[in-house]
Amino acid sequence: MEKLIFVYNANSGWYNSVLDSFHKVVSPNTYACSLCDITYGVFSENELWKNFRESSNIKMEFLHKDEFTKKYNISRVALVECPVILKSVKGKLESFITADEINNLKEAQNLIDVLNTRILN
Repeated sequence: MEKLIFVYNANSGWYNSVLDSFHKVVSPNTYACSLCDITYGVFSENELWKNFRESSNIKMEFLHKDEFTKKYNISRVALVECPVILKSVKGKLESFITADEINNLKEAQNLIDVLNTRILN
């Protein structure tokens, strides 16, 4: 495995970030990106997640949906359901953790546990 690619169910840019933060505060139960919820609070990165990310030997890339489709030349029609974590193996993208699996995680420690388990296997 060359790296893990985390694709958020959100678009990039300042305007979208402000809207996402507002949405998390006003109506957190309807916020569309559970990966964002797990790795970020309203204004900053989750401390437990940040420590894991910074101390990990795993290469990780973090992209919003629009950044992912542009960088990997994937049409929106072919885009897998987001959020998703993909792995790059010999230049090919493969599913690592699906949207359904991410949506069932509740906190950063759950994500860290799943990552550690799957990387060791």
